[in-house]
Amino acid sequence: MRRLVLFDIDGTLLNAGGAGKRAVTRALREVYGETGQVERYNMAGRTDPQILREVLGQAGLDRARIDAGMDAFWDVYIRVLRDTLDPATVHALPGAAALVDRVESENDTVLGLLTGNVLEGARIKVDAAGLGFDRFQVGAYGSDHGDRAELPAVAVRRARDRTGVEFSRKQIVIIGDTPFDISCGEALGVRTIATATGTYSRDELAECHPDHLFADLADTEAVWRAIVD
Repeated sequence: MRRLVLFDIDGTLLNAGGAGKRAVTRALREVYGETGQVERYNMAGRTDPQILREVLGQAGLDRARIDAGMDAFWDVYIRVLRDTLDPATVHALPGAAALVDRVESENDTVLGLLTGNVLEGARIKVDAAGLGFDRFQVGAYGSDHGDRAELPAVAVRRARDRTGVEFSRKQIVIIGDTPFDISCGEALGVRTIATATGTYSRDELAECHPDHLFADLADTEAVWRAIVD
């Protein structure tokens, strides 16, 4: 059976050591002159555009002003992320590299990303963690849509365009570390695997009823069995 396996990035595949939040904070200050409550904002599972709009909206900026500065914001954010991200503080999470290797090795399986990161931010982080961004055949990113629930359909369409395969719901698996990863899978009616390697506990994730739940991805064979279940 052909399969499409879509990984979240932050908290699932890697820990970027807070680099994303630092770059967001600096870009907010440079472009908007306002950082709001970004230090207290929980970015886990949110898309980058969602983070920007919510932080600035809570600080009192209207949508027109936020949108007017977006292109400049992304330019600064990517520059700062690329210039300041220290590879020594970015690391793949337990089992992530081995699992990516396993999925990639299966001829009938398409390896993909589904993340709230904008495309270039995703590339920078994944490469810094040594996971190899270009190994991922397809992806859907925060730069495609600000609503995470819309991203699975984007990834599925790209996988179809690349492979010519119409993936059914039972052939698609989303792997992530937040309730948002689980809910966006449910929105498309596909299977979900949760890993408690981010900011949400195993109990919190269990309340969202993923199809499978792991403390981490360290047991490659167990996670692979869940993927092919």
